[in-house]
Amino acid sequence: MPDQPASEIELLRAAYAAFNARDIDAALALMTPDVAWPKAFKGGFAHGPEAVRAYWTEQWSEINPHVEPVAFHPENAGQVLVEVHQVVRDLAGAVLADVFVGHRFTIEHGLIQAMEVCPLPSPDLGT
Repeated sequence: MPDQPASEIELLRAAYAAFNARDIDAALALMTPDVAWPKAFKGGFAHGPEAVRAYWTEQWSEINPHVEPVAFHPENAGQVLVEVHQVVRDLAGAVLADVFVGHRFTIEHGLIQAMEVCPLPSPDLGT
C-alpha cells in the first residue's frame, strides 16, 4: 500500500487539528477503543477514549496547550514519529513552555492505538 503513510499522516493531522480546536469527540473518533494515551501533564497513561476525554478535560481546566505538527517521520509499519511545536500557556495566557517534542503514534486499522512522548532524532533538527 504505497499511500498508507500518507493516509496515516492525514489521520494525525486531523487529530492535532481536533485537539487544538478542543473538539474532543472528533479527536476520540480517530482512536481505537483500547487507545493508550500519555498523561504527560500528570504522569502515567489514559486507557480508552473515555479516560482520554477525562484527562483532556482536566488538563484544559488548568493549562492551554497548543501542539502543531511540523514534520512526520514514518517508522516501522503502523508507527509515525511526529515532530511537534508545543506551546503551553496558563489560563491567563502566559507561556509556560515553548518546545519541540516528539510524539510517536501507533496506528492500527486506520485509527490511533497509542501515543508516546519521545525524544526527537537530533540530526534532523535545525535548532
